[in-house]
Amino acid sequence: MHAVLALLMASGLAAAAPAVAAAPDGFASVNGTTTGGVGGPTVTVDTTGELLDAIDTVGPMIIQVSGTIAITSKQGVRPNKTIVGLGTSATISGGGFDFYRSSNVIVRNLTFVDAEDDAINVGQQSHHIWIDHNTFARPVDGSVDIVRGADYVTVSWNHFAGTDKSMLIGHSDGAASTDIGHLRVSIHHNWFDGSRQRHPRVRFADPVHVYNNYFDGNELYGVASTMNAGVLVEGNAFAGVPYPCFSTGGYADSGPGRLVQRGNVFTASGACEAGGAVIEPRTYYSYTLDPPASVPSLVQAGAGAGKL
Repeated sequence: MHAVLALLMASGLAAAAPAVAAAPDGFASVNGTTTGGVGGPTVTVDTTGELLDAIDTVGPMIIQVSGTIAITSKQGVRPNKTIVGLGTSATISGGGFDFYRSSNVIVRNLTFVDAEDDAINVGQQSHHIWIDHNTFARPVDGSVDIVRGADYVTVSWNHFAGTDKSMLIGHSDGAASTDIGHLRVSIHHNWFDGSRQRHPRVRFADPVHVYNNYFDGNELYGVASTMNAGVLVEGNAFAGVPYPCFSTGGYADSGPGRLVQRGNVFTASGACEAGGAVIEPRTYYSYTLDPPASVPSLVQAGAGAGKL
Protein backbone atom coordinates (compact mmCIF):
# COMPACT_ATOMS: atom_id res chain seq x y z
CA MET A 1 0.00 0.00 0.00
CA HIS A 2 1.17 3.56 -0.71
CA ALA A 3 2.85 5.04 2.36
CA VAL A 4 0.52 8.07 2.52
CA LEU A 5 -2.57 5.87 2.51
CA ALA A 6 -1.05 3.64 5.13
CA LEU A 7 -0.58 6.62 7.41
CA LEU A 8 -4.14 7.78 6.85
CA MET A 9 -5.58 4.42 7.70
CA ALA A 10 -3.48 3.67 10.76
CA SER A 11 -4.91 5.19 13.95
CA GLY A 12 -1.98 4.27 16.17
CA LEU A 13 -4.35 4.05 19.13
CA ALA A 14 -4.66 1.33 21.73
CA ALA A 15 -8.39 1.87 22.24
CA ALA A 16 -10.59 -0.83 20.79
CA ALA A 17 -12.81 0.24 17.90
CA PRO A 18 -16.53 0.42 18.73
CA ALA A 19 -19.08 -2.02 17.36
CA VAL A 20 -20.00 -1.24 13.75
CA ALA A 21 -23.67 -0.72 12.89
CA ALA A 22 -25.18 -3.01 10.27
CA ALA A 23 -27.87 -0.50 9.30
CA PRO A 24 -28.05 3.29 9.21
CA ASP A 25 -29.35 5.48 11.98
CA GLY A 26 -30.27 9.16 11.94
CA PHE A 27 -32.04 10.64 8.95
CA ALA A 28 -31.06 7.82 6.56
CA SER A 29 -33.38 5.62 8.66
CA VAL A 30 -36.37 8.00 8.60
CA ASN A 31 -39.45 7.85 6.32
CA GLY A 32 -38.41 4.46 5.03
CA THR A 33 -34.87 3.26 5.46
CA THR A 34 -31.66 2.88 3.49
CA THR A 35 -30.92 -0.72 2.52
CA GLY A 36 -28.67 -0.14 -0.50
CA GLY A 37 -28.20 -3.13 -2.78
CA VAL A 38 -29.88 -5.72 -0.57
CA GLY A 39 -31.77 -8.23 -2.73
CA GLY A 40 -29.48 -7.83 -5.72
CA PRO A 41 -26.36 -9.68 -6.83
CA THR A 42 -22.96 -9.15 -5.22
CA VAL A 43 -20.11 -8.28 -7.58
CA THR A 44 -16.45 -7.55 -6.93
CA VAL A 45 -14.80 -4.85 -9.05
CA ASP A 46 -11.12 -4.01 -9.37
CA THR A 47 -10.95 -2.01 -12.61
CA THR A 48 -12.33 1.34 -13.69
CA GLY A 49 -14.60 -0.20 -16.30
CA GLU A 50 -16.06 -2.75 -13.90
CA LEU A 51 -16.82 -0.09 -11.29
CA LEU A 52 -18.44 2.32 -13.75
CA ASP A 53 -20.57 -0.46 -15.25
CA ALA A 54 -21.71 -1.59 -11.81
CA ILE A 55 -22.76 1.82 -10.48
CA ASP A 56 -24.65 2.46 -13.74
CA THR A 57 -26.61 -0.81 -13.55
CA VAL A 58 -30.38 -0.57 -13.08
CA GLY A 59 -31.62 -2.41 -9.99
CA PRO A 60 -30.17 -3.39 -6.63
CA MET A 61 -26.54 -4.47 -6.43
CA ILE A 62 -23.86 -4.88 -3.78
CA ILE A 63 -20.60 -3.63 -5.28
CA GLN A 64 -17.40 -4.72 -3.52
CA VAL A 65 -14.39 -2.57 -4.38
CA SER A 66 -11.00 -4.29 -4.36
CA GLY A 67 -7.72 -2.40 -4.43
CA THR A 68 -7.28 1.07 -5.96
CA ILE A 69 -9.53 2.18 -8.80
CA ALA A 70 -8.87 5.41 -10.68
CA ILE A 71 -11.82 7.39 -12.03
CA THR A 72 -12.24 10.93 -13.30
CA SER A 73 -14.64 13.72 -12.40
CA LYS A 74 -17.90 12.72 -10.63
CA GLN A 75 -19.49 9.47 -11.79
CA GLY A 76 -23.23 8.91 -11.44
CA VAL A 77 -24.58 6.22 -9.12
CA ARG A 78 -28.01 4.73 -9.82
CA PRO A 79 -30.45 3.92 -6.99
CA ASN A 80 -30.37 0.81 -4.78
CA LYS A 81 -26.63 0.27 -4.53
CA THR A 82 -24.21 -0.64 -1.78
CA ILE A 83 -20.64 0.36 -2.64
CA VAL A 84 -18.30 -1.11 -0.03
CA GLY A 85 -14.56 -1.50 0.11
CA LEU A 86 -13.02 -4.90 0.74
CA GLY A 87 -10.44 -5.05 3.52
CA THR A 88 -8.50 -1.99 4.60
CA SER A 89 -7.11 -0.57 1.37
CA ALA A 90 -10.00 -0.11 -1.09
CA THR A 91 -9.44 3.30 -2.68
CA ILE A 92 -11.16 5.57 -5.20
CA SER A 93 -8.51 7.81 -6.75
CA GLY A 94 -8.86 10.96 -8.85
CA GLY A 95 -12.66 11.24 -8.95
CA GLY A 96 -15.83 10.70 -6.96
CA PHE A 97 -19.48 9.68 -6.91
CA ASP A 98 -22.45 11.80 -7.98
CA PHE A 99 -26.06 11.24 -6.93
CA TYR A 100 -28.54 12.83 -9.34
CA ARG A 101 -32.13 11.96 -8.40
CA SER A 102 -30.76 8.78 -6.91
CA SER A 103 -31.87 7.06 -3.71
CA ASN A 104 -31.23 4.19 -1.32
CA VAL A 105 -27.44 4.11 -1.66
CA ILE A 106 -24.80 3.08 0.89
CA VAL A 107 -21.12 4.08 0.55
CA ARG A 108 -18.82 2.42 3.12
CA ASN A 109 -15.22 1.55 3.85
CA LEU A 110 -13.59 3.47 1.00
CA THR A 111 -10.69 5.90 0.91
CA PHE A 112 -11.21 8.79 -1.53
CA VAL A 113 -7.98 10.52 -2.58
CA ASP A 114 -7.25 13.42 -4.94
CA ALA A 115 -10.79 13.85 -6.28
CA GLU A 116 -10.59 16.47 -9.01
CA ASP A 117 -13.98 17.87 -7.92
CA ASP A 118 -16.17 16.59 -5.05
CA ALA A 119 -15.50 13.14 -3.61
CA ILE A 120 -19.23 12.59 -2.97
CA ASN A 121 -21.98 14.89 -4.27
CA VAL A 122 -25.53 14.17 -3.10
CA GLY A 123 -27.78 16.38 -5.19
CA GLN A 124 -30.93 16.90 -7.27
CA GLN A 125 -33.54 15.50 -4.86
CA SER A 126 -31.51 12.39 -4.02
CA HIS A 127 -32.57 10.82 -0.74
CA HIS A 128 -31.83 8.03 1.72
CA ILE A 129 -28.06 8.01 1.38
CA TRP A 130 -25.73 6.56 4.05
CA ILE A 131 -22.05 7.62 3.94
CA ASP A 132 -20.24 5.59 6.58
CA HIS A 133 -16.67 4.66 7.60
CA ASN A 134 -14.88 6.35 4.71
CA THR A 135 -11.66 8.38 4.62
CA PHE A 136 -11.35 11.58 2.58
CA ALA A 137 -8.02 13.13 1.58
CA ARG A 138 -7.09 16.00 -0.75
CA PRO A 139 -10.23 16.59 -2.82
CA VAL A 140 -9.96 19.67 -5.01
CA ASP A 141 -13.43 20.80 -3.89
CA GLY A 142 -15.71 19.25 -1.26
CA SER A 143 -15.40 15.91 0.48
CA VAL A 144 -19.17 15.50 0.89
CA ASP A 145 -21.70 17.97 -0.57
CA ILE A 146 -25.43 17.59 0.11
CA VAL A 147 -27.31 20.04 -2.10
CA ARG A 148 -30.24 20.88 -4.39
CA GLY A 149 -33.11 19.43 -2.39
CA ALA A 150 -31.40 16.24 -1.24
CA ASP A 151 -32.87 14.71 1.92
CA TYR A 152 -32.63 11.95 4.56
CA VAL A 153 -28.85 11.56 4.66
CA THR A 154 -26.58 10.20 7.39
CA VAL A 155 -22.83 10.89 7.42
CA SER A 156 -21.25 8.73 10.13
CA TRP A 157 -17.85 7.50 11.30
CA ASN A 158 -15.83 9.12 8.50
CA HIS A 159 -12.28 10.49 8.71
CA PHE A 160 -11.72 13.86 7.06
CA ALA A 161 -7.92 13.86 6.92
CA GLY A 162 -6.65 17.40 6.46
CA THR A 163 -9.40 18.29 3.98
CA ASP A 164 -10.28 21.89 3.15
CA LYS A 165 -14.00 22.09 2.28
CA SER A 166 -15.23 19.11 4.24
CA MET A 167 -19.02 19.20 4.03
CA LEU A 168 -21.50 21.62 2.41
CA ILE A 169 -25.25 21.41 2.99
CA GLY A 170 -27.06 23.79 0.63
CA HIS A 171 -25.00 25.09 -2.28
CA SER A 172 -26.23 28.67 -2.74
CA ASP A 173 -27.88 31.57 -0.92
CA GLY A 174 -30.34 31.68 -3.83
CA ALA A 175 -31.58 28.09 -3.49
CA ALA A 176 -34.41 28.63 -0.97
CA SER A 177 -37.11 27.35 -3.33
CA THR A 178 -35.48 23.94 -3.76
CA ASP A 179 -33.90 23.52 -0.33
CA ILE A 180 -36.37 24.71 2.34
CA GLY A 181 -38.08 21.66 3.83
CA HIS A 182 -35.29 19.34 2.66
CA LEU A 183 -31.59 18.79 3.43
CA ARG A 184 -32.26 16.85 6.64
CA VAL A 185 -28.90 15.38 7.60
CA SER A 186 -27.41 13.54 10.60
CA ILE A 187 -23.64 13.92 11.10
CA HIS A 188 -22.14 11.82 13.87
CA HIS A 189 -18.89 10.23 15.07
CA ASN A 190 -16.80 11.80 12.33
CA TRP A 191 -13.17 12.79 12.86
CA PHE A 192 -12.54 16.25 11.43
CA ASP A 193 -8.79 15.82 11.62
CA GLY A 194 -6.93 19.04 10.84
CA SER A 195 -9.61 19.83 8.26
CA ARG A 196 -10.08 23.55 7.71
CA GLN A 197 -13.79 24.40 7.32
CA ARG A 198 -17.37 23.28 6.57
CA HIS A 199 -18.04 20.72 9.26
CA PRO A 200 -20.63 21.44 7.90
CA ARG A 201 -21.56 24.79 6.37
CA VAL A 202 -25.37 24.83 6.19
CA ARG A 203 -28.02 26.83 4.36
CA PHE A 204 -31.83 26.53 4.74
CA ALA A 205 -31.93 23.01 6.27
CA ASP A 206 -33.78 22.34 9.55
CA PRO A 207 -32.70 20.28 11.32
CA VAL A 208 -29.14 19.26 10.70
CA HIS A 209 -28.00 17.17 13.67
CA VAL A 210 -24.27 17.35 14.43
CA TYR A 211 -23.45 15.06 17.35
CA ASN A 212 -20.59 13.12 18.92
CA ASN A 213 -18.02 14.32 16.37
CA TYR A 214 -14.38 15.11 17.12
CA PHE A 215 -13.37 18.56 15.84
CA ASP A 216 -9.59 18.39 15.92
CA GLY A 217 -7.49 21.47 15.08
CA ASN A 218 -9.86 23.03 12.52
CA GLU A 219 -8.17 26.20 11.32
CA LEU A 220 -11.07 28.30 10.01
CA TYR A 221 -14.17 27.05 11.84
CA GLY A 222 -16.22 24.07 12.93
CA VAL A 223 -19.92 24.48 12.07
CA ALA A 224 -21.61 27.36 10.24
CA SER A 225 -25.40 27.74 10.20
CA THR A 226 -26.54 30.38 7.70
CA MET A 227 -29.58 31.49 5.69
CA ASN A 228 -32.02 30.61 8.50
CA ALA A 229 -30.84 27.01 8.72
CA GLY A 230 -31.44 25.16 11.98
CA VAL A 231 -28.49 23.16 13.34
CA LEU A 232 -28.22 21.24 16.62
CA VAL A 233 -24.60 20.85 17.76
CA GLU A 234 -24.66 18.29 20.55
CA GLY A 235 -22.22 16.19 22.55
CA ASN A 236 -19.20 16.98 20.39
CA ALA A 237 -15.57 17.46 21.40
CA PHE A 238 -13.73 20.52 20.07
CA ALA A 239 -9.96 20.73 20.49
CA GLY A 240 -7.86 23.60 19.16
CA VAL A 241 -10.74 25.14 17.17
CA PRO A 242 -10.66 28.97 17.30
CA TYR A 243 -14.21 29.36 15.97
CA PRO A 244 -16.31 26.30 16.81
CA CYS A 245 -19.60 27.76 15.50
CA PHE A 246 -20.93 30.61 13.39
CA SER A 247 -24.67 31.28 13.26
CA THR A 248 -26.46 34.46 14.39
CA GLY A 249 -23.87 36.70 12.76
CA GLY A 250 -23.97 34.83 9.46
CA TYR A 251 -20.83 33.73 7.68
CA ALA A 252 -19.04 35.21 4.67
CA ASP A 253 -21.78 36.57 2.37
CA SER A 254 -24.54 34.37 3.85
CA GLY A 255 -27.15 35.67 6.27
CA PRO A 256 -27.67 34.44 9.83
CA GLY A 257 -28.80 30.99 10.79
CA ARG A 258 -30.08 29.34 13.96
CA LEU A 259 -27.91 27.08 16.09
CA VAL A 260 -28.46 25.33 19.41
CA GLN A 261 -25.42 23.95 21.19
CA ARG A 262 -25.60 21.69 24.23
CA GLY A 263 -23.38 19.27 26.05
CA ASN A 264 -20.24 19.99 24.03
CA VAL A 265 -16.68 20.02 25.37
CA PHE A 266 -14.35 22.84 24.28
CA THR A 267 -10.58 22.46 24.84
CA ALA A 268 -8.24 25.28 23.79
CA SER A 269 -11.08 26.53 21.60
CA GLY A 270 -13.15 29.67 21.20
CA ALA A 271 -16.81 30.20 21.97
CA CYS A 272 -19.63 28.61 19.99
CA GLU A 273 -21.88 31.32 18.55
CA ALA A 274 -25.45 30.10 19.11
CA GLY A 275 -28.98 31.45 19.09
CA GLY A 276 -32.54 30.74 18.02
CA ALA A 277 -34.56 27.52 18.09
CA VAL A 278 -34.10 24.35 16.04
CA ILE A 279 -36.45 21.45 15.33
CA GLU A 280 -35.53 18.61 17.69
CA PRO A 281 -34.10 15.58 15.86
CA ARG A 282 -36.07 13.37 18.26
CA THR A 283 -39.12 14.57 16.36
CA TYR A 284 -37.83 12.20 13.66
CA TYR A 285 -35.71 9.51 15.34
CA SER A 286 -34.36 8.31 18.67
CA TYR A 287 -30.66 8.32 19.49
CA THR A 288 -28.27 7.84 22.39
CA LEU A 289 -25.32 10.16 22.94
CA ASP A 290 -21.85 9.02 23.93
CA PRO A 291 -20.30 11.16 26.69
CA PRO A 292 -18.47 14.01 24.94
CA ALA A 293 -15.34 13.47 27.05
CA SER A 294 -15.00 10.00 25.48
CA VAL A 295 -15.56 11.21 21.92
CA PRO A 296 -11.90 11.88 20.93
CA SER A 297 -10.68 8.37 21.77
CA LEU A 298 -13.85 6.68 20.54
CA VAL A 299 -13.87 8.47 17.20
CA GLN A 300 -10.15 8.16 16.53
CA ALA A 301 -10.39 4.43 17.17
CA GLY A 302 -13.46 3.86 15.02
CA ALA A 303 -13.74 6.47 12.26
CA GLY A 304 -12.54 6.02 8.70
CA ALA A 305 -11.96 3.31 6.15
CA GLY A 306 -10.56 0.01 7.33
CA LYS A 307 -12.59 0.06 10.55
CA LEU A 308 -15.51 -2.17 9.52
